[in-house]
Amino acid sequence: MPIDRAVILLGLFVLATVLLLGQIHPSTTGSGAPSASGTTTTTTSGSSATTAPAHGATTTTTAPRVHPSNVPVLVANASGKPGAAASVTQQLQVAGWNVQAPINATANVTTSAVYYVAGQRVAATQVAVTLHLPASAVLPYTTAAPVSTIGTAEILVVVAPDLAAGTSPTTTAAS
Repeated sequence: MPIDRAVILLGLFVLATVLLLGQIHPSTTGSGAPSASGTTTTTTSGSSATTAPAHGATTTTTAPRVHPSNVPVLVANASGKPGAAASVTQQLQVAGWNVQAPINATANVTTSAVYYVAGQRVAATQVAVTLHLPASAVLPYTTAAPVSTIGTAEILVVVAPDLAAGTSPTTTAAS
């Protein structure tokens, strides 16, 4: 009989431990729904997190801004307007971004976009803000972007007529 009691006692101990750990370390759901502790975590634009405990207080943490000179940016003209990429490149350079020589896109597009490689979403969002583009213009880089390669760039700005409208063509001494 002592073994039966030991098994029952061990089972009760395991059950109590599981219940206690569930209270100490509550699990969170991926949907942002309240967890067992009554908190909700919401992340927006990949740059800030807000935690609202059950008692109503709110804490917001914002990701650090990226220093523009640390991120190589490539600008591609997909607008059909000569000099549009050069104008946007100059605008970004004045704002402190590490810009590469502008290129022409492989195809024209109707809407400008800012593409980013893994880990550069915050920087791409900052580039979009610099260019007065909406957050919806910030996209992860894929081979569907209208360029043959981005080389060593970590952000690609594709200039379409919407962004080119605010630029003036560059001139040379020969023109």
